[in-house]
Amino acid sequence: MTFLQAKDINYFYQDGEMKRYVLSDVNATFEKGKFYTILGESGSGKTTLLALLAALDTPESGEVLIEGQTISSIGQEKFRRNKVGIIFQSYNLIRYMTALENVLVAMSITDNTLPENHKEVAYNLLDYLGISKEKADRSVTKLSGGEQQRVAIARALATNVDLILADEPTGNLNEEMEAELINIFRSLAKDHNKCVIVVTHSMAIARQSDVSYRLYKGKLTLGEGVGVDPAQGVAPMSPQEVPIAQPVMVM
Repeated sequence: MTFLQAKDINYFYQDGEMKRYVLSDVNATFEKGKFYTILGESGSGKTTLLALLAALDTPESGEVLIEGQTISSIGQEKFRRNKVGIIFQSYNLIRYMTALENVLVAMSITDNTLPENHKEVAYNLLDYLGISKEKADRSVTKLSGGEQQRVAIARALATNVDLILADEPTGNLNEEMEAELINIFRSLAKDHNKCVIVVTHSMAIARQSDVSYRLYKGKLTLGEGVGVDPAQGVAPMSPQEVPIAQPVMVM
């Protein structure tokens, strides 16, 4: 069953008298319980698409719907507060706070129903992601990059949302940390019935997802042979065949 939908999304910016399309008639559906990737080279518009799915920006035309409701009808701020957890490549943690405090801040602003003991829940969530109580009480600046990314994931999960969006979350991590993070995303989808969407330029990550889309020339298509459901029945695509996306320019 469709949980999240991008419907006829267009996004462009004005370049003199030209409209430079970053996204053109983008359509996609996402379900809970699956780990998705959106594959594209740098500058392909994948981060722009993620920002639209996260209600951090607004499309020029088209709609994003969650459980049949449009973001515009819910309200962008309310959507971000109650419907989505966002994981950024640069973590975006509050640097003067501890790991625990970063998670608690997220819990304090949501309208979603949470257990009364926020602190205990936050500690347990961080522990589940490999951050011990001793590290949870440290300033985030005293944690490694991989640990900070785990704190960012805990913060995204702390508001009890079903939609998790991640922007190049492994970009600053080594291969070992990358593998661990992908396992976490897979577990969130399979074991906790979350809809997890990761934008990446990495074919290796895309191949580990349940379903992968690719972004090319402003168009989003199902990635051939890259983590695609077997029912799609398409042929594999080698890394060399992944094209470099460029914006479409329209007068």
